[in-house]
Amino acid sequence: MAFYRWDGDALILDCHLQPKASADAFAGLHGERLKIRLTAPPVDGKANAHLLAFLAEAFGVAKSQVSLLSGQQSRQKRVRIEAPRSLPAELGLTARPS
Repeated sequence: MAFYRWDGDALILDCHLQPKASADAFAGLHGERLKIRLTAPPVDGKANAHLLAFLAEAFGVAKSQVSLLSGQQSRQKRVRIEAPRSLPAELGLTARPS
């Protein structure tokens, strides 16, 4: 199983979050999930908000087009990105099926 799948025009990502990192970055795979390092601390929803903003910028969409589907209180998260305009090359994603 891959860490992503397409749901129509939306991209679903299974992520593993590492909060309080020294920089925001994609960090390869953690098991079957995409590991993402974020500088935000895991308190009061700051890491979740930071994750959504980071993904919005990386995929070229507005923050309102990125939503957290599951994992509010966990490092294991599932995120939905509506109609991503760009796919970060380092992730090796295939374009959505036509």
